[in-house]
Amino acid sequence: MYKIIFVLVFAIASSLGLYAQEFQGMAIYESKTSTSDFKTRMQGNKDMTPDMQKIIEERMKKMFEKTFILNFDKSASIYKEEEKLEAPGQGSGGMRMLASMTGGGGTFYKNVKDKSYTVDKDFMGKEFLVKDSLPNLKWKMESETRVIGGYNCFKATAVRHASKTDFRNLRPKKEETATVKPADAAKKTSFMDEMDMPKEVIITAWYTPEIPVNQGPENYWGLPGLILEVNDGKTVILCSKVVLNSKVKADIKAPTNGKVISQKEFDETVIKKIEEFREMNQGRGGNGGMHMRIGG
Repeated sequence: MYKIIFVLVFAIASSLGLYAQEFQGMAIYESKTSTSDFKTRMQGNKDMTPDMQKIIEERMKKMFEKTFILNFDKSASIYKEEEKLEAPGQGSGGMRMLASMTGGGGTFYKNVKDKSYTVDKDFMGKEFLVKDSLPNLKWKMESETRVIGGYNCFKATAVRHASKTDFRNLRPKKEETATVKPADAAKKTSFMDEMDMPKEVIITAWYTPEIPVNQGPENYWGLPGLILEVNDGKTVILCSKVVLNSKVKADIKAPTNGKVISQKEFDETVIKKIEEFREMNQGRGGNGGMHMRIGG
């Protein structure tokens, strides 16, 4: 009798362990970044025609409004932009570079068990494999609740350092720092001259304990439930659909192509290239230059 019970318990435990091992889910996220600051700068630029503004706004919309898919299990996940057919001329190196600097352009793998992430980046025609530790976000649990997609969610907030290579963090410079001297007025040709990067951003996340995985979009993690929404003030990433234990399983593995580099080294590489562009355009009289203050 005891032998039969033991066998039954062992079988149930084994099946539960197998279920936990095979458990997998998929979440679709819509990412949208506010471009009101850019539009204000364009409207104040007398040299920019309405047609030019319209073209730029359409391109910005494609860069700052994206759909991502998160495939996850108990310990790891891959987060990748939904593949779409590009219109002729939209797949240029410059557009791909900007895409990688606005939250897309690669497969973001994170392993919450060993607290690491790997993401492949295509920058200036070179492939990089960024490997580093996941950010240690000190989440503050709030009392507010809401329902997202039928799931009961709880609010959590955190403060994190802003990425110097994420253009979504751009903001207008303070009035005193945006003042232009008469001698420099002729060189000011781009609204980017008046943009700045913050040092820190306040993160608001909504997570659901009903899906008990330590996962979320991009490099967000560390809450007792799947993160269904993230808001940093300029960018909102909202989950629109969740599918659990689908018959079709995703291959949740880290990307492997590219030169292995740390996040700090990658940021330094990008910033160096931006400065080279800035100096090159200044040498041409400032026409079309990208003058951006980093880390202000």
